[in-house]
Amino acid sequence: MKVGLYFGTFNPIHTGHLIIANHMAEFTDLDQVWLVVTPHNPLKKKSTLLEDHHRLEMVFLATETYDRLKPTDIEFRLPQPNYTVHTLAHLQEKFPSYEFSLIMGEDNLNSLHKWKNYQVILENHDIYVYPRINNENANEELINNHKIHKIDAPVIEISSTFIRNSIRDGKEVRPLLPQKVWEYIDHNLFYKK
Repeated sequence: MKVGLYFGTFNPIHTGHLIIANHMAEFTDLDQVWLVVTPHNPLKKKSTLLEDHHRLEMVFLATETYDRLKPTDIEFRLPQPNYTVHTLAHLQEKFPSYEFSLIMGEDNLNSLHKWKNYQVILENHDIYVYPRINNENANEELINNHKIHKIDAPVIEISSTFIRNSIRDGKEVRPLLPQKVWEYIDHNLFYKK
């Protein structure tokens, strides 16, 4: 089975995340997309990041009706700080018959060369890149790498930061969130201050 890993804090997960994850599951050769909820780094200021279990619950609520989208808390049980190369090694050991790939935005691809052991990731895993609106020139070496697959996916310009700020300011954001995620946020009074 070929699994795409879509990492994020998902604080909160929104319709943009779902559009990208579903597009990757339906319009590429990936069999499933796992949404990897990234834990809070204990060395960083918490600011507006909800506790891990709340963000994971929202991802469960958002994906429960999608057969090919799966939430995972795999990084919650790994040593901190999390490095993608370590997560990939752990998953490959745990699921030896699966082929794991990364899903990332074009903006992240431009900084991939700064990731811990990024060459190991590129040697062993495909990377599916969805477009972002940015003015940066892509790294030619990475763009031309046979492991990099640029996907003609919708350009989504919704951000979790925008949603959090809008909720804090009393704005209506329900169209940007799956219904059950909105209800969970509203019930728990998240992002209000």
